[in-house]
Amino acid sequence: MLRHWREAVPDDRIAHLVKDATRALVRALQVRLAEHSVSFGHWTYLRILWVRDGLTQRQLSDEAGVMEPTPVTAIRAMEELGYVIRKQMPDNRKNMHVYLTARGRSLKAKLVPLAEEVNHVALAGVSARDIGITRDVLVAMIENLAARD
Repeated sequence: MLRHWREAVPDDRIAHLVKDATRALVRALQVRLAEHSVSFGHWTYLRILWVRDGLTQRQLSDEAGVMEPTPVTAIRAMEELGYVIRKQMPDNRKNMHVYLTARGRSLKAKLVPLAEEVNHVALAGVSARDIGITRDVLVAMIENLAARD
């Protein structure tokens, strides 16, 4: 892959470069998460719930950027693993809210350092200035694309 980017298509579209960088980051994190028997899909929902616990399944799918039926299977599996529980509120039986259990909450201390390690490895040898520029460019790209949707 590296030779491809440096020699074969050095001027290829930025979207392809971002996609390959994302794949490499995800793969590195998946390997680390697997050591703790946590899937990348579960990681996605855990990260959201560590910030905002008690979201509805719809809110959780919106936060994850996936269609609503997608998280249902993951949430059920996470419930079986003891990471979350689902509850209906007495005043609204329609919506199912997802809450972390103590076990799900405790995963944060184990898993977040793994993600931080992946970032550290990925950015080794990159200057703070270049990291800042990269962040600014990626945020600008996200904003530009969001404005067009």
